[in-house]
Amino acid sequence: MNARPAAARPAPELLGIYLNDHLTGANAGTELLRRAARTHRGTALGPPLAALAREVAEDRESLRAVMAGLGVPEARGRAALGRLAEKAGRLKTNGRLFSRSPLSDVLELEAMRLGVEGKACMWRALRSLADTGAPVDGARLDGLLRRAERQSRILETLRGDRSEQVFAPEVARAVPAGLF
Repeated sequence: MNARPAAARPAPELLGIYLNDHLTGANAGTELLRRAARTHRGTALGPPLAALAREVAEDRESLRAVMAGLGVPEARGRAALGRLAEKAGRLKTNGRLFSRSPLSDVLELEAMRLGVEGKACMWRALRSLADTGAPVDGARLDGLLRRAERQSRILETLRGDRSEQVFAPEVARAVPAGLF
């Protein structure tokens, strides 16, 4: 017949771009979480950030496995792009030129949460392929999605707590009592 063997099929182009974009984000997210965990070692933020860094690195490997199963090659040059993006993300207007501002924590926690939310969207998109006969493990993707949702809740709690710690004293000094 005319059917090509599975190994000879070309990788899906748009899916390949999409998954490589997410892999680039996973590289940047892993680096950001690892750096944040090191920065906050010995503080209340340290342990949950270290645990999240390990999980996000595991999720990145899960993504690589899904890509391999779908025949999507990893765009190696994009790994460097992810590292550069994470480093560029350090250049933010946080009110301080050469030192860390408490605002850095809030902005980084927001960036981490946005990354995890994007990852959850990707797991959902891949999960929808399981019902089409694509070679993806729906149950495994369900587990990865649940983990991403839990990670997002943890990051939102950390972000909310840190936002209050950073902004509440400033507002108390600047806003007359009873205004809010």
